[in-house]
Amino acid sequence: MPGEKLARIETVGMILKPDAPEIREDFERIARFVSERGIEVLLAERSAEMIGMQGIDFDRMCEEADFLISLGGDGTLLSLVRRSYGTDKPVLGINAGNLGFLADIRLEEAETFLTRMLEGDYRIDDRMMIEGYVQRADGSKESFFALNDVVITSPKPSKMVQVNASIDSVRFNSYRGDGLIISTPTGSTAYNLAAGGPIIYPLTKAFILTPVSAHSLTNQRPLVVPADFSIGLDTEHYEAMAVIDGQDEYLLEEGEHVYIMGARVGARLIHRVERDYFSILRDKLHWGEQLW
Repeated sequence: MPGEKLARIETVGMILKPDAPEIREDFERIARFVSERGIEVLLAERSAEMIGMQGIDFDRMCEEADFLISLGGDGTLLSLVRRSYGTDKPVLGINAGNLGFLADIRLEEAETFLTRMLEGDYRIDDRMMIEGYVQRADGSKESFFALNDVVITSPKPSKMVQVNASIDSVRFNSYRGDGLIISTPTGSTAYNLAAGGPIIYPLTKAFILTPVSAHSLTNQRPLVVPADFSIGLDTEHYEAMAVIDGQDEYLLEEGEHVYIMGARVGARLIHRVERDYFSILRDKLHWGEQLW
């Protein structure tokens, strides 16, 4: 909700970019800074092992922390948001990666922003999440959550797949090609953008369906639908898989379906009060610059 603030800022939980032990120095600097201001720092066990330190069980960290920090790139933040979903803990992304659409506080800005945060000078954005499940042929269900997107594609490179799509149980299209992206507005600047899909303002509640390299003589275009619709997907006799936020994969066999809906509760991301999404687009995508 607008103007929402944390009830207290006494404990922070952190995860680090995986397979990057060199990030220890940056972690220690940030941890020392917040510790000196009376905030307890909890480091997730897997991140701690990577840099040779003692950590805490991830679920316990999320339970005890007042807010969470991902120190890495957008992929690190995506992982933290998905794994902590359901704890209702806001997430701050400190960018130790490259592009940084989500983790937009740069390393050199971390202390300045955290100081402002302790003074109440920050905001919490509510971002739409995808809630879904794979319906197996035996009737069992495998549930998942996504912040960016769900991609239906072939598990084999350069193999075509056919994705049949329904909205509220009514079949409306079949996509033949390299796959289909079902994106949130947050994920509209990820794979969706690379595949020619539209950029949607991140606080919007909508799905974007974007075909990937459609093998069709018909004019297959991206489609934007409200988030209160449910989407059903199947691939008939084609070998396929569902990829969740580019991180988790579910192989799909004949007769199995993927069902997607807008999650009842969104992800909560911590940002600067003055964060301007359009300036970020201009900066990251080099809009308005001469390319010659």
